[in-house]
Amino acid sequence: MGRRRYRRAVHFVAPVRRLTGGSLPAGKRMAAVGAVAVLGLAVHTGVPAAAARFPGRPAVPAARAGPADPARPAQPAAPAARAAPATAARPAVVPAEAGQDSRSSGQRAAQAGAFRQIILPDLLIVAPKGLTRAQTARLRKITGVRDMISFDGAEITAGGRKVSVIGVNPATFRSWVPLATASSESFWAALTQGEFVAGQSAASRLGLHSGTSYQLTGASSQVLRYGMSARLGLSGVDLLVNLQTSRKLGLVRQVAGLISAPGVSLPTLTRQVSKILGPGGRIEVLRSRALPVAAVAPGSRPASYLQLFKASAAQYCPGLSWTVLAAIGQIESADGTNVGPSSAGAMGPMQFLPSTWAAWGIDGFGDTGPPNILNPYDAVPSAARLLCANGAAAGGKSLYRAIFDYNHADWYVNEVLALAAEYAADYS
Repeated sequence: MGRRRYRRAVHFVAPVRRLTGGSLPAGKRMAAVGAVAVLGLAVHTGVPAAAARFPGRPAVPAARAGPADPARPAQPAAPAARAAPATAARPAVVPAEAGQDSRSSGQRAAQAGAFRQIILPDLLIVAPKGLTRAQTARLRKITGVRDMISFDGAEITAGGRKVSVIGVNPATFRSWVPLATASSESFWAALTQGEFVAGQSAASRLGLHSGTSYQLTGASSQVLRYGMSARLGLSGVDLLVNLQTSRKLGLVRQVAGLISAPGVSLPTLTRQVSKILGPGGRIEVLRSRALPVAAVAPGSRPASYLQLFKASAAQYCPGLSWTVLAAIGQIESADGTNVGPSSAGAMGPMQFLPSTWAAWGIDGFGDTGPPNILNPYDAVPSAARLLCANGAAAGGKSLYRAIFDYNHADWYVNEVLALAAEYAADYS
């Protein structure tokens, strides 16, 4: 299918118009994607926030070195085009010692200012004594594990009140939070430069004020400037600090981690992870619940892309979540903002190759005449039809395979599912 990647700005409020050729009209109003808990310590699981907290013991300094935290290659938050073919392998992960960083604060802030993608986690793992290097290596080698990140954490006090804090590498942790937060340059720059940041609810509860310094007390006390708050999507986590501050506070090294393995069944993944963690480990399932399916009255003609995605799923692939079509439409063309052709010749709001369009293109919503690859009223229903033929309506592994058939790359499937989860949270 398509070979482009566009920034995730949603044009759901823009009207959809019948096209006879060319690109979609310019000047559409844009509504930013709301942040979504595509990951978190209790997100989409029903687990109370208290159950997701770290072991209830004081933070203690750890003498041993924790496992290396992978440093991902920096990538612009909103790349203009997908340069590599759909089958290209993802960039290799370059290991770096988590606590070492000789760059200037400006360089660190610049690196923290870019992220590769939003990663959809499947499991949260907690090892009360900290993950060992051997455990981390074995977890990464589990068949189907695509991404993993580990971080420090403990309960400490802030202004005399107990809080749950985690210590992270901003450059790598950024991909695991909601999109709106991942896109906030100021949030990650503050964290990188040594300030502490907070989840929105924690900031409100604690009465934090940006630019004010507060005393945080773990194994030792540190007076730190408070940066800002943002939506973390991490129930049970109040504050974030960077790795250097984590060491000073004496947080438990590598106490928890997030694992993404979208192609593996949860029972299999959980069983393998549990075996590695041992009896003291704890696992929370984070894989999103079923994506929403829209009920749309037949015969109505959509007036916006939001309505178009919902109606196309309901009428042309019953059982398929409209959020999957929305995610594909956004990733492929930013909802018709750039209809191509791509370097591979893909065209239209859903970026069909002409050969694929010849087999699957249909007239949608009462349109007549030859199916038009540039017309969203034809293209979106055709995408739903193609996904449905590949089993997307069945969900689970069938949905994964259907999206993979649309664009043959695991990273593409991960991005579609992650963005679909965002839409599910913000528009359901």
